[in-house]
Amino acid sequence: MAAPDFTYESLCIQYPEEDVPFVLKTGLIHLLPKFYGRASEDLHKHLKKFHIVCSTMRPHNVPEDHIYLKAFPFSLEDLAKDWLYYLAPGSITCWDDLKRVFLEKFFPASRTTTIRKEISGIRQLMGENLYEYWER
Repeated sequence: MAAPDFTYESLCIQYPEEDVPFVLKTGLIHLLPKFYGRASEDLHKHLKKFHIVCSTMRPHNVPEDHIYLKAFPFSLEDLAKDWLYYLAPGSITCWDDLKRVFLEKFFPASRTTTIRKEISGIRQLMGENLYEYWER
């Protein structure tokens, strides 16, 4: 029985030419935070943790953007990784592009609008002191 003929499509990330070749260490990959693409997850917290881990493991003379582009796919799981696989091949050429499409996908403008409405519409309840109101 012959194996099915799959055509390989490149990833959406087009890696920049490297002046200094480097390989991601398995230690870095294991330390990366995981983002699954669930609505309850805080993607800003994920990005902060991701930046912290990558900045502590940065090889000499390697731009941070190169590390971010190579490491980011390893920080995604489930729905988030599926999303990355289905982006158009070669559509991501720098870290800012990847971060922008990630934020647009998992924190769309509609969600920002909803949060703003909730914040601006909050009212102090009768009998509620200022501290309780603020904490709510």
